[in-house]
Amino acid sequence: MDAAQAVHEKFLAALAQGALPDRGDAPDPAVIGLSRGDATDIFLSQLTSRQMDRLSRHLQARGEGFYTIGSSGHEGNAAVAAALRVTDMAFLHYRSNAFQLHRARQVPGQTPTWDMLLSFAASSDDPISGGRHKVIGSKPLNIPPQTSTIASHLPKAVGAAFSIGIARRLGRTGLPLPDDAVVLTSFGDASANHSTAQGAFNTAGWAAFQGSPMPLIFLCEDNGIGISTRTPTGWIEAQFRHRAGLHYIRCDGTDLASAYAGACEAADYARRYRKPVFLHMATVRLYGHAGSDVQGAYLPKALIEADERRDPLLAGAALMAQQGWMTPAEIADAYEDIGATLARQAEAAILRPKITTPAHVMESLIPPKREVVRANTPSAEDRSAMFGSDAGAMDKPQHMARLLSWAIADLMLAYPEIVVAGEDVGPKGGVYNVTAKLHQRFGSARVVNTLLDEQAILGLAIGMAHNDFLPMPEIQFLAYVHNAEDQIRGEAATLSFFSDGQYTNPMVLRIAGLGYQKGFGGHFHNDNSLAVFRDIPGVILAVPSNGRDAVHMLRECVRLAREEQRVVVFVEPIALYMTRDLHEEGDGLWTSNYEAPGEGAPIRLGEVGVHGDGSDLAIVTYGNGYYLSRQAEKLLAAEGVKARVIDLRWLGPVDADALVAAVGDAKRVLIVDECRITGSQSEALMALFAERTPDKKLARIAADDSFIPLGRAATLTMPSRDSIAAAARELIGKD
Repeated sequence: MDAAQAVHEKFLAALAQGALPDRGDAPDPAVIGLSRGDATDIFLSQLTSRQMDRLSRHLQARGEGFYTIGSSGHEGNAAVAAALRVTDMAFLHYRSNAFQLHRARQVPGQTPTWDMLLSFAASSDDPISGGRHKVIGSKPLNIPPQTSTIASHLPKAVGAAFSIGIARRLGRTGLPLPDDAVVLTSFGDASANHSTAQGAFNTAGWAAFQGSPMPLIFLCEDNGIGISTRTPTGWIEAQFRHRAGLHYIRCDGTDLASAYAGACEAADYARRYRKPVFLHMATVRLYGHAGSDVQGAYLPKALIEADERRDPLLAGAALMAQQGWMTPAEIADAYEDIGATLARQAEAAILRPKITTPAHVMESLIPPKREVVRANTPSAEDRSAMFGSDAGAMDKPQHMARLLSWAIADLMLAYPEIVVAGEDVGPKGGVYNVTAKLHQRFGSARVVNTLLDEQAILGLAIGMAHNDFLPMPEIQFLAYVHNAEDQIRGEAATLSFFSDGQYTNPMVLRIAGLGYQKGFGGHFHNDNSLAVFRDIPGVILAVPSNGRDAVHMLRECVRLAREEQRVVVFVEPIALYMTRDLHEEGDGLWTSNYEAPGEGAPIRLGEVGVHGDGSDLAIVTYGNGYYLSRQAEKLLAAEGVKARVIDLRWLGPVDADALVAAVGDAKRVLIVDECRITGSQSEALMALFAERTPDKKLARIAADDSFIPLGRAATLTMPSRDSIAAAARELIGKD
């Protein structure tokens, strides 16, 4: 017999025979303030959740449902919903049907079972994902959707909770999270072992230990197993009961009253003291992990049967009968009526429209534009007061690092929702002084020194964006982002897609990166690969090559994040931060005067830069490659080669039409890519020109497929001025 059917029949048999479990020392509802009406509503949500699980399996068997990881055994989270407010944002584990069903009771006009059935059937009418995935989530219920994550949602829950205290310090009101809100994030005991989860626990505790407000509930739904691997008995409690910065509470999620008491205690503590709570809720997993998973293949029969005896519906029925609130017969009737109603709804849901075109699938990859409050227009006096002695240097040519620093300051003055966060960005001013004086000018609420954890930095940004901040996180070096890339790939970039554009997390992620550093080698500090960002749908990738462009591109990045809700990655070439000269020492050709807001021509997304108009050759490049290609172009000009050098600026997405137009009548195209030849932008560019301009001769030069060594050897594997010139001569010589 199917496991779900077996559990179903055992529940009905226990009701028919009056063979309900002894509640033992479980809490008395009167003592914990659980009324008959509230208990009944919670129990009905639990019954509904169970029938939803059963129905999802039937739909899959018919080919009408597509995802069957269920909530059976975890119905205690309905009691958690009862203990919280709808204004308490919830980032939920995938076994949280009961939570969403019960929270829907707190908001008039909701149709949660119909909504979920549309999701089960992958209908385009599904109100959360538009049929793109079966997810727990609802905009009206303040539940951002999650897919099958392994704790990757915990860092952003920490960020959202942290943002509440920041908003209070800054006096910002009218945000999605009121100043007395708490944030909930739930996960399983096996997920608690994941490095992402451990980082989130550590970050929350680290912040709370220092007195930073962190009104957050970590709900660990402990069913004792992760897919097929058992969690050692007592492991979770041993890990978290005495963890610094976390307040530990334990409850039994298989008993409705115990779950409610624990959840109320956790909510009260987090709301009153603004500190994180670890709510350890004992649960049980019925049926197996998901779908066709058969627990009998890896668990002894006796253990499976013991778990089935801990079925939360049995304990809930015992409570209701013990209190005289529902008889076993009334419970059985309610359970069967719910099942019958859901079955009728399901037949209607499977007939609803589906996604049928690629365009429809991709509609929500790009977030919708939004109306935003106009930027502040700081007066000359305000800017002068902010910049102080720096103001006198603004009419003199400066290098990229200083120009970026001033641009960030101007942006923060204009947009009070911008928060800069990262390692050492505060009083130190960042490892390359790009955030110099920001902490002095804007304070620790807007310039946040984080702990050394890239997952925490990106999670902070995603969570703060949920509360209408515009985060500008910094990752010190490009290679460090690999420690946390799933926060961009699996969380930030997918949110609009899986919420049908209802939820977004706009940000401008600044990263110091790429190669050619003269005094600091090694592959972690000289990483010449951007491939991690290039294949993430919807993410914008910007790489400036000079200070003037960097200023205007950063302003465009902020506009894209603020108005178009985009996730933007802004990679700043370290080797060009302090570069002043182009061809010879003292020429100052790689410096620029600072153009204040409103001055100079903006650089919009996709707009390329063009130097020269030669028709012999077009060199297409970016970042350090543009700097080196400009040097090579001078050598070639002395030899009579008429070239133009095109700076891509925006590597994702590339505006193909603008690029082809910039190449114009040039007969040959040389692509210069400082990243590795395998997986670099040059591959896509070669394909683009082969398809769009088949009459032109093409060649490319890129870095070798190698890590970068230390010292004088650091630039040997990458394009140079001379190798670019040589590649150009070879291309021309092929005539």
